[in-house]
Amino acid sequence: MIQISRIEAAAERIAGHVVRTPTVPSPGLSELLGVPVTAKLELLQRTGSFKARGAAAKLLSVGEAGRAAGVVAVSGGNHGIALAVMAAALDVKATVVMPRSAPARAVETARSAGASVRLTDDMDGAFALMTRLRDEGLTPVHPFDDPEVIAGQGTVGLEFAADAGDVTDVLVSIGGGGLISGVAAALRARRPGVRVWGVETQGAQAMSEALAAGGPVPVALSSIVSTLSAPTVSPLTYEHVSELVTEVLVVPDREAVRGSLELAEHAKVWTEPAAGCLLPAARQVRERVGDGARLGLVVCGGNATFEDTSAWADRFGLR
Repeated sequence: MIQISRIEAAAERIAGHVVRTPTVPSPGLSELLGVPVTAKLELLQRTGSFKARGAAAKLLSVGEAGRAAGVVAVSGGNHGIALAVMAAALDVKATVVMPRSAPARAVETARSAGASVRLTDDMDGAFALMTRLRDEGLTPVHPFDDPEVIAGQGTVGLEFAADAGDVTDVLVSIGGGGLISGVAAALRARRPGVRVWGVETQGAQAMSEALAAGGPVPVALSSIVSTLSAPTVSPLTYEHVSELVTEVLVVPDREAVRGSLELAEHAKVWTEPAAGCLLPAARQVRERVGDGARLGLVVCGGNATFEDTSAWADRFGLR
C-alpha cells in the first residue's frame, strides 16, 4: 500500500514541474445536484489532465541509466501526452504506444512534443508492444501499475485534503486505478472520515469486474472512453481500491457524455467523458447518502475536442 509519506515525497519532487490546480466550490453543480459540490480542477493541469503528476514523479525518480535508455508508455491518450511533454522537458527520449482508437488530438500532441508514437490495433496490442520494447531496453512508465506513478497521482488527493471545505464523499474516475489509488491513500491519511467512490463507464469496467472476481481479470473493452479503457487493472491498484474505496459505480457512455455537456453548462468547464461520468455517479451517491451529502469531484481531464464532443452528442441523441 502506498503510504502518505511516499505521496508527500512525490509532491516535493514534482513541485515546480506541475500546477497546483484549483479546488473550488461550484455553485452551478451544487444547484444541479441539490447538495454542496466542490471540484478539483485537474483539467487545468499541465497537459490537460492529472497524468502529468505521475509521469513527472516517475521520470524524476528514474536513474541516469534509465533516462539515457529512453522511456516507453502505453496510453489511451492522456498518459501518452503527459509522458511526451514531461520527457521533453527533462530531455528524455520517449516512445508512446497507443491503440488506433486513441483520440487523434492525443496522438498529434504526443508527436508534437517530440515522442515517437507507435499505433496498434487495440489496447491489448498496445500493452504487448510496450512489454516488448521494455524487454529491448527501454524504461517503462506504466500508466497505473507503478508505485511512483500512483504516489504522483496521489498528490491530487493531498491538495484536495488541504484545500477543500467540508466534504463527505469524493468521486474519482477509474481506468487502471492509479488516480483513485493515490487519492484514496491520501484521503485515508488526511481525511479518514471521507468516503471515496470510483466511477467507470460500461465497456471499460476493469475494476468493478476485478472486485466481483476477487482479483484482476481481463475485460472486453467497448466504451467510447478510451482514456478509461484499461484491459485489466493491476494487483497493486486492485489492492488499494478493495481496501480504501466504498464502491465502484458504472455508468453508460451516453450518461458520461451527457455529464460532460452538463459540466460545460453548469460548472463552466470543458471536460472529456472520463470526467463527465462523475455527474451521473454523483446523482447516485447523493440519492444514497441523502441531503447531508457534501460532494467532491476530481475533474480529471479536459482533452476532448469540440468535434469529439459534438460527434458523441449526435451519436447519443443529446443535442
